[in-house]
Amino acid sequence: MRWQDIILWVLFILSIAVALWYLFGNSPTFEQTILVFILTLLFTISSKISSLHAEFKFFKKHFNNLEKSFIMLSKDFKGHLSDKNIPKK
Repeated sequence: MRWQDIILWVLFILSIAVALWYLFGNSPTFEQTILVFILTLLFTISSKISSLHAEFKFFKKHFNNLEKSFIMLSKDFKGHLSDKNIPKK
């Protein structure tokens, strides 16, 4: 289990505890309860984005290879479309 998953579960349990504490009185304010939920949500989103960043590096490499092959293909087409091959009117 990654450290991000552990922190996520701790924040999730903390947000549930604060929500229950708010519901049963002698609790933090509503804004503090919402703040704990927002922190949990922001950490979740940032951990998902960081894991996606690693996957996008893989796609970037393949995209660069695809770009190079399209450049080679365009050079090949330019060679076939030279003025010698086009019939004159």
